[in-house]
Amino acid sequence: MEKEKKNMPKIIISIITLIILVAILVILCVGYAKKATTKIQNPIATMEVEGYGTIKIELYPNKAPNTVTNFVKLANNGFYNGLKFHRIIKDFMIQGGDSSGDGTGSAKLKDLYQNDDDTEYSIKGEFNANKFVKNDLNLTEGTIAMARADYTQYSSTLATQSYNSAGTQFFIMTTNDHTNLSGYYAGFGKVIEGMDVVKKIAAVKVKKADNSEETGNTEESTPKKDVKIKSVTVDTFGVDYGNPETMKPFNYMNWLYSQYGMSQ
Repeated sequence: MEKEKKNMPKIIISIITLIILVAILVILCVGYAKKATTKIQNPIATMEVEGYGTIKIELYPNKAPNTVTNFVKLANNGFYNGLKFHRIIKDFMIQGGDSSGDGTGSAKLKDLYQNDDDTEYSIKGEFNANKFVKNDLNLTEGTIAMARADYTQYSSTLATQSYNSAGTQFFIMTTNDHTNLSGYYAGFGKVIEGMDVVKKIAAVKVKKADNSEETGNTEESTPKKDVKIKSVTVDTFGVDYGNPETMKPFNYMNWLYSQYGMSQ
């Protein structure tokens, strides 16, 4: 009996220890199960277009993570506020996000970091032709994708430079007639509300650019009346997407001069 009394504290301690261990195990299991079953909400971009209405776009960081990060950073810094849809092609797409409003503007680090750094940047093209296989998004109606340059019209050797030339400009597809572009441009989201607004914008009257005679660009895609983006904001639902990975952009003029053994 005396021996049992002496062992009683050890038994109580063992029981308490066991209970604590079981409690910790339960907490860990519940936490793991919650983490495993909790789906992270995709970010939602809200675009207000002056005189037209609201467009809501679900972004897909699982398909084009760096592209989404770049867009989120720019949008939530207010970069797109006040810019225009400067290029509209019927039965194809509406394009905006250029700082100059005519397609000639360049992306700069100050747009991302809100400082005075005028250094130009671009981002890697997250699509199949650029050896990025995670992005299987087709460029169907309502898909938003990054616009980029096409230097291959000057030389077939400049495909990689073309693929990695996106910065701030984007376009929204208005039909399903150009899915052949899938895999050549970084689609990164889809319109979930306001496709009627996109269609209204796509129907505006267009003209040749004012400088078409100088540039030789005869495309009739410049809206006769400005289509202004009042604001773009992205709800990330508490997720911090950080900063995008950037690249030094290709300088076509330097390349051109180098072909003739000259420097600019």
